[in-house]
Amino acid sequence: MHGVPALPPGFTHLPYANPDAPQGGTVVYGETGGFDSLNPYLLKGRAPWGVRAHTIETLMARSWDEPFTLYGLLAESVETPEDRSWVEFTLRPEARFSDGAQVTVEDVIWSLETVATKGHPVYRNTWKAVNGVEKTGERSLRISFAEPNRELPLIMGLRPILKKDQWAERDFADSSLDPLIGTGPYVVNQFEPGRFISFRRDPNYWGRELGVNRGLLNFDEIKYEYYRNSDALWASVKTGDVSVFRETDPVRWAEGYDFPAATEGRILKGEAAHGRPTGMHGFVFNTRRPLFADRRIRQALALSFDWEWVNQRMFRSQYLRIESYYDNSDLGFAGPAEGREAELLAPFAGNLPEGTLETGWRPPESDGSGRDRRNLRAAAKLLDAAGWKVDGRIRRNAEGAPFSVEVLVATTEEATLAEFWSEALTRLGVELRVRRVDNAQYVARRRDYDFDMTVNRWFLSLSPGVEQRLYFGARGREEPGTRNYMGVADPAVEAMIGTMLESENREDFAAAVRALDRILSAGIYVIPFGYLPTDRIAWQKEFAKPDRDALYGWRPEVWWREAAD
Repeated sequence: MHGVPALPPGFTHLPYANPDAPQGGTVVYGETGGFDSLNPYLLKGRAPWGVRAHTIETLMARSWDEPFTLYGLLAESVETPEDRSWVEFTLRPEARFSDGAQVTVEDVIWSLETVATKGHPVYRNTWKAVNGVEKTGERSLRISFAEPNRELPLIMGLRPILKKDQWAERDFADSSLDPLIGTGPYVVNQFEPGRFISFRRDPNYWGRELGVNRGLLNFDEIKYEYYRNSDALWASVKTGDVSVFRETDPVRWAEGYDFPAATEGRILKGEAAHGRPTGMHGFVFNTRRPLFADRRIRQALALSFDWEWVNQRMFRSQYLRIESYYDNSDLGFAGPAEGREAELLAPFAGNLPEGTLETGWRPPESDGSGRDRRNLRAAAKLLDAAGWKVDGRIRRNAEGAPFSVEVLVATTEEATLAEFWSEALTRLGVELRVRRVDNAQYVARRRDYDFDMTVNRWFLSLSPGVEQRLYFGARGREEPGTRNYMGVADPAVEAMIGTMLESENREDFAAAVRALDRILSAGIYVIPFGYLPTDRIAWQKEFAKPDRDALYGWRPEVWWREAAD
C-alpha cells in the first residue's frame, strides 16, 4: 500500500511459515450451522468459507506479517504508475486450474466483471471505481480507475479468479452445490450439507514451490465438521474429534479446560499475540434520534456504564477495555495531536469537542463496584445541564416526557450486558428497555436505523480503505443499509477518510487514520466493551505450528501434523 514490501525478490517463504514443515495427514475443524451452496461469492445461499480459502486463488497473495503488502500469486508481475490510476498484471505461464487448463487473460477479465456484477454486493461497490479492463498482451491485462484511491490496485489483486468455461451453459448468479473450478492447492473432496465438507490436496497443484506458499500447504486433507450449535461443537473439542479449535469464550478459557484430555496433556492450549486493531464493539447511540444528538447525554450514559464491574461479573476480567477504534495498533491516536495529524485536524479544530486535540476522549474508568458514585454524579450533572431533571425517581425534560430509551439486541449476552447497565441507569432516573426480536426484524430495523440504541462490532484492520465510507461516511446518515449505525455526518470524518485513501506515503496515511480515530472517539458514538489481546487456541498434541506468529496473529494455514495419518 505504501513504501516497499518487506521481503526481497526471490524470497523462499513467508516469515511466519515453516518451509520444512512435515507434509501429510488430516486436520479437522469444527463449524456451527450448515451450508447449502458451494459458491461463496454470491449473496444467495450459505457456502463454507473453506471453498474460498482452499480452492480459489487471486492474482496476488497477502502477507499477514505486513499491514497491506501483496506478493505475486497467479500474477508474476504487477505494474502501476505513481498515481495508481491503473494497474497491469502479467500472469504466470505455469498457472493452471485444477482440471489442468491454463489460466488465461480471458478467465481473469471474465472473473473480475462477473463477480462484480453478479456476485455479492460487496464486490459491486468497488467496481464502480473501475473505468475499464482490457487485454494488453497474451498474458497481461490492464485495469483503469475512475477515482483517486491508492488501494484499488491491491483490491483488484485480491479478486477471485474462476474458470470462464465452467459457466458457459449456466448463470453465475444461480446458487448450487457444484464445486467451483479454481487454481488453489485443494479441491472439494466429499461433502454432505449440514454435516461436513472435506478438501483433498491437488497432487498437480501448480504453485507449491512459490515463496508465498511454502510451509502453508501441509495437510493432505482438510475437513470441516458442522454442528448444530456451539455446545455440540465444544463437546467434540473435548472428545478430540476436532483437531484445532480457536477459543472465543473468555470464561471457558479461564475455567473450562479441566476435562481429561486437557488435564492429561492430549489437548494443549496456547496464545498468539497479535497487532490487529481492536475495532469497535459496544452500545451504539443512534444520533438521528433527537435525544442522542446531544453529546452531553451520550457522555453521561457512557459514564454510567461500569465496564470494570461487568467485565468481572461476566468475563472473569479476561477482557481489556477498547479505548478507541484503532486501539492496540500504531493507527490508534495517542496523547496530544502532533505533527501531520495536528495539521490535518487544524481546519476542523473549532468544531471538535473540547479536549479532542489535547488528550482525546477515552472511555471512563470506574472503581468496579457497579455503583461508582463519582461517575454517576458526573453523569447526573451532564443530564441536568442537557435539560433532563429528576422528578421523583424519573428524569424528565421541560415538556415532562420521561427519559426512556430502548436498546435493540440480538443475543443473550448482549441482553445481559444491557440489563446490567439498566441497573445503573435506574439510579440516574433513566429507563432502559431491552428489546430482542427475531432475526428478520432485527436485520430490517438495523438496515433502516429504526432503533434508539443497538450493539455493533466494527472489525477494523491495519489497512483501512474505502470501507470506512460504508462504516462512517455521511451518506449513511440518510441512506439505508450502511454500517453507519450511529448516524455520524461530520466534515472532519469525511476529510480524514479522503486523505487516507489518497495518501501516497505511510506517514500521511497513518496520520489520517489516527485523526479519524480521534474524531470518532471524541464523538462518543459508542460505549465500548472489551477485546482480547491474544488469539487463544486449543489443539490435539500431534499438531504444531511455527514458534513465530504473524502480525495479524493466529493463521491456521501454517499448522502441520507431526505424525501423518
